[in-house]
Amino acid sequence: MTPITEQQALSRLATLCAKGEHCTGEMTDKMLRWGIASDARQRIIDYLTENRYIDDHRYCERFINDKMQFNKWGPRKIEQALWAKHMNEDISREALCAITDEEWTQLLMPLLKAKSRSIKAESDYEATMKLKNFALSRGFTHSHIAAALKEMAQQ
Repeated sequence: MTPITEQQALSRLATLCAKGEHCTGEMTDKMLRWGIASDARQRIIDYLTENRYIDDHRYCERFINDKMQFNKWGPRKIEQALWAKHMNEDISREALCAITDEEWTQLLMPLLKAKSRSIKAESDYEATMKLKNFALSRGFTHSHIAAALKEMAQQ
């Protein structure tokens, strides 16, 4: 494989960013795989940021929205996915804090209701524990799970 030049890398990444949302971490990973030098990587990232091809705040907000809406993930799972993408912790924390506990609970409620219909348990305790484990695997916190279960019991 022939080495890729800085200009070719910039062109490829700009094209990629024009087609969809990407973050700084994804672009850096690609350049590392391509063998782009450290100083060239920084120049490319600076160019892409200055020209708004990449915007980590915008990416983070859209990523969180998509994972909530389509994947029904909780805050912990989203936070881990953003960490894996090398997202700045301050940016991801700020975006996640913008979502209220009530929104997380309302997201979790239909999941728990649907799951409760398919659970086979010999006691209420066992059924509740299975629901809790399911919600934890989706990335919800104990407080969100408790609030959703309490609200379900009241209905």
